[in-house]
Amino acid sequence: MEQDLARAPRLTESAAAVFAVLAAAGHATRPQLASLARLSKPTVSSAVAELESVRLAAHSGTASSGTGRNAAVYRLGPAAGAVLAVDLGPALTRVRGCALDGTLLAEATGPREGAADVVREALDALPAGAPLRTIVVAVGDVTSPREEGAGMRPATAKAGPVFDAVTVALPPGVPVHLENNVNCAALAELHEGAARGRNIFGYLRIGVGIGLGIVVGGQVLRGANGAAGELARIPYPWDDGREPRHEALEEYIGSRSLLRRAAEAWPAADGPCPGTVEELFTLAGQGRAAARAVVDRHAVDVGRLAAAVTAVLDPGLVVLGGSTGAYPQLLHGVRAELARLSWPTEVVSSTVGDLGTVVGAARLAVSRGVQTVTEVAGAKD
Repeated sequence: MEQDLARAPRLTESAAAVFAVLAAAGHATRPQLASLARLSKPTVSSAVAELESVRLAAHSGTASSGTGRNAAVYRLGPAAGAVLAVDLGPALTRVRGCALDGTLLAEATGPREGAADVVREALDALPAGAPLRTIVVAVGDVTSPREEGAGMRPATAKAGPVFDAVTVALPPGVPVHLENNVNCAALAELHEGAARGRNIFGYLRIGVGIGLGIVVGGQVLRGANGAAGELARIPYPWDDGREPRHEALEEYIGSRSLLRRAAEAWPAADGPCPGTVEELFTLAGQGRAAARAVVDRHAVDVGRLAAAVTAVLDPGLVVLGGSTGAYPQLLHGVRAELARLSWPTEVVSSTVGDLGTVVGAARLAVSRGVQTVTEVAGAKD
């Protein structure tokens, strides 16, 4: 896809408002736009004409108004453009291209080491000539709000190299925004997953690493340094004569240690030790005693971590996700340990699964893309 990087045309405030509600609705008639934007019908008619003139809105048919008349239906026009969401996961890179109304236009998945090629594949699949408005890259690292803008990078070396490798595939001149991967997944749970309708909750991701997405007032809490929810920084171990080590808690609860504990406890009579988390949970589901014991102990550990979260946040709801945390077999043990140590808190499994991060990143990209079109409003008023 050859990128048309032309800036969005300057819009009146009314046209910008109508564009924003049209992007959120997907399609709407003029009376519906007037109601959603809280503008008069004549003002909306003028705004729609303005948007059509610059191809930001287009006529897409008619609908019965219920009074015997047909009303024109509008959608976003070809100049509205697209956005790109990139999930730089620990094993896989997932990319989605979306229109500004959230419609999926392109997607690609591939190994982490080939992240740049995965991005190029998705870019090539986007409609020709559609302006690319913004790119959101989700990384497993701290992303400080002070780093917004050109040249921003992950805060530590954890995600820096793969991010640098991907930047060579990103079109020049398009705004790039970094976001923490767990925060993106929390957004997906809020809008499309297990936390729909909840104003406050915690998304607890347990996998190779650990992390917490905190939603308060329907918004992700990022913190002064962009590091809210970095559970790996909780001091651990914390006991007489033992000094906490850097990210030792993540090392203990992460999937590598889980599999190591399984190997240490595995009876030779039970055959080969599971080499993946999936194999471990499959054997536990089949009733294999050794696997059940390891999984049950892991549920207790996750429950204690959830208790630490509730002690600080009191979220009312904890959504368990990640390559390990999303297994429903953990629920009973996590709920029991949390109930033992803290006050009543609902615990559920993620319903968006592995796609949570890229889904949340795409939602964030759409929001930012709409903002790029509407933020220059007022120049013509």
